[in-house]
Amino acid sequence: MFGIVGTVPEDEFPLISDAVVLEDDQIIFGNKRVAVNRGTPAMIAAAIKTLEHMDRPNPFCFLVGDIGSGEGSKRLYKYLADHLPDSSFKTLAFHYFQPDVGLFKKVVAAINKMPTRPTLVADAGFMYVAKMAGDAPFFDLFTPDAGELAYLADEKAPHPFYTRGFILHEENLIPDLIKRAYRHHNAASYLLVKGVEDFIASKKGIIETVDNPCEEILEPIGGTGDTLTGIVSALIASGMDIESASVKAARVNRLAGLNAKPTPATQVYDIIKQIPGALIEIL
Repeated sequence: MFGIVGTVPEDEFPLISDAVVLEDDQIIFGNKRVAVNRGTPAMIAAAIKTLEHMDRPNPFCFLVGDIGSGEGSKRLYKYLADHLPDSSFKTLAFHYFQPDVGLFKKVVAAINKMPTRPTLVADAGFMYVAKMAGDAPFFDLFTPDAGELAYLADEKAPHPFYTRGFILHEENLIPDLIKRAYRHHNAASYLLVKGVEDFIASKKGIIETVDNPCEEILEPIGGTGDTLTGIVSALIASGMDIESASVKAARVNRLAGLNAKPTPATQVYDIIKQIPGALIEIL
């Protein structure tokens, strides 16, 4: 079973643990609907499109509303700590949470009690708290962009706001940032670094880079990092190894963006609709 964990930016959105359905540009959880724009909903929608192509069931999702107060995130941390030990997931992918090191540690303890340890994927938001807690190596894959990677590379920064200025966010420094993150044990087993050029790496070094197709107009469109995490998580949940899934996900995400024929008005769901066709070509 494949699980996705995250938050939605609605204060009144209840804590939900359920299978989901994608209907046009909306995610449906029971009687609740959430528009697919960016964030966790975009990640879920991309995962569903990928799973459909791989002939796999839709993900089981743990979601809660949180507009920045952290109250929803705290409820979800506690729910996971209570319920994960009795659950069975092959892959768990975490999206954004408000960081809470104490509650995060309880979730890690709960994962260690699961019958079988799942493959653990963390998007940038959740990898922040993993690094803060000193548990980055507990995860199998992080999916940061260059700026987020800089935080992992800064062994002294307690929070992304305090990433030191000399650790620059330039794309051409990504190999050095990757080395630094692994040197200080602040990275997952694998990294999929999103950017003008995507880097797939492990502690052994750069495994592969992906830079084609390159559609510059996609850069300001929010949510393309979320779609990448959804695609790679779903490929891993479908049985693909992390290295292959990361390389293929980077290519699929780029091709889906190109096939959407993007303009400044393009929405992330326009790209998500192109994922099945991109999967056919890449796989």
